[in-house]
This record gives sequence, C-alpha cells and structure tokens, in this order.
Amino acid sequence: MWHQKNRDIAMVFQNYALYPHMTVYDNMAFGLKLRKMPKAEIKTRVENAAEILGLTEYLKRKPSALSGGQRQRVALGRAIVRDAKVFLMDEPLSNLDAKLRVQMRAEITKLHQKLDTTMIYVTHDQTEAMTMATRIVIMKDGVIQQVGSPKEVYDHPVNMFVAGFIGSPAMNFFNGRVENGHFVGDDFTIAIPEGELKILKEKGYESKEIVFGIRPEDIHDEPLVIEANPGYTFEAKTIVAELTGAEFMLHSQVGSHEFVARVDSRSEHTNGEVLKLAFEMSKAHFFDKETEIALTE
Repeated sequence: MWHQKNRDIAMVFQNYALYPHMTVYDNMAFGLKLRKMPKAEIKTRVENAAEILGLTEYLKRKPSALSGGQRQRVALGRAIVRDAKVFLMDEPLSNLDAKLRVQMRAEITKLHQKLDTTMIYVTHDQTEAMTMATRIVIMKDGVIQQVGSPKEVYDHPVNMFVAGFIGSPAMNFFNGRVENGHFVGDDFTIAIPEGELKILKEKGYESKEIVFGIRPEDIHDEPLVIEANPGYTFEAKTIVAELTGAEFMLHSQVGSHEFVARVDSRSEHTNGEVLKLAFEMSKAHFFDKETEIALTE
C-alpha cells in the first residue's frame, strides 16, 4: 500500500522556513535526524550539499547571520540532503530582490545539471520559466494551455494568452481583417506572406476579422530592412522612446493601436517623432478574434 510518506518528493517554498535557533548544519540535517538516519550518513549528506551550494564556510552560522540568497540556498540544501527523486519548488525566489533572483536562477540551473534530477518549478515569472526550464507547462485558471520547450512556446504559441504571457515586452496585437491578400488594420495595411495567406483562406478567414501578433524585436527601423520589404512597412508615431542601453524600446502608436518596438540603440529616436517601420512578417502570428486560437502555427 502506498503512503504519503513514501512519495519521495523534496519541497522548497517561497518562505525559507528555517529554524532561527539552529545552525545551518542543523537546519539542513533536521529532516534526516527525524528519519533516524545514522550520524555519519547525515554528516556526509550535509557536507556534500553544502559544497554543491557554496555553504561549507557557513555551516556553523545561524540564519540571522546570512543574506537572503544564502538562506534560500540553505532551504535548497535541506531539500538536496533528502536525495529525493523529484524536487518541487513553489516560487522559491519571489522573496529575493532582483539582483539575487538573477543569481539564484543560475544557481538552481547549475544545481539541476549537477543532480540530474527532475525538478518541478512553479512560478508566475515568465523570465524564470524561459531561462531555467527544459520544458514549460503554461496554465490559465487551472487549465493547461501549452507544453513545450521555451523556444517552442515563444516561437509557436498556441493562443493569445500564451503569446502575451511569454516574452518581455509582451507580443503586440493588432485587430484587423483579411482582404485581398493583406491584413488591413487601423491606419495601416500590410501584405500577408503567401504561406500564411493560404492557410487563412483555407480556414475561411478571407474578409473576416482576425488578430495579427508580432513581437517587439520583429519590428525594424533599419533603412535597409525597410527598403527590402516595401509590402511590410508602415508609419507610426513614437510616444515614448526608452533607451535601455543596447536597445531602444519605442512605445509607439498607429491608428488606435499602441505597440512596442525593440530596436538597436545605434539609431537615434526621440519622443513624438513619426518614423517608418517594417514588420518581419516571417515571424508574424495570426489568431482567431473570438477564440484567440493561433491560426497559422
């Protein structure tokens, strides 16, 4: 008969749940002591886990003497010593500041590679999902929307929810209709690539309203790209040009549609300018306006 105690799942949660009166060593060893494991085996497991996590020099310290990142590593260490078949991590980094989250993402990824163990990681942060996962399960209201590698769900989202959730800044969406081989939006018209147009016609979307989606990095301002793609160009007004260093985030508007274009910072841009842009239509996505299901993936 199967018992819950035999599930062999190690869990790490948002709250570290460390015992403040115990040392790092005792916190990591606590669960093993409850299982009546031999002291020598406990010592070996704790020291091995501490070495993996870079905690060896902190084993005699109390949690109050540790940073947030170090405390989270202790919580991870407590799970590692279990030598479990599966790790369940429920938003383990949400209490950390931005810099520590980046550091701990890398730490957990390296840990996964070292242990070669199944890890189920629950998060609302799509950046964590994209940077850490080998496979992502995207859910909405308790229902699975899509399962795939980070690249699969980014490049081929099955619906508008996935398309808008994965990626930062989010995918841009434009309402319009299919007419004579073109997508006709509010104040702009662009040609639909032949392959996608054939699919849309076969599915009966000629003269029907659809949603056109494209990611910020697939909107270009380079003159050479614009000249080479006359059927995919349009004019827009830049509301805010945000310089992030290597890139400009152009918060722009065409007709009633607001969108974001991510372009190279070597171009000069100012707030309020009107500029010509080009869609990289090989990266375009089309969705049913009512069901929000992808039509050409």
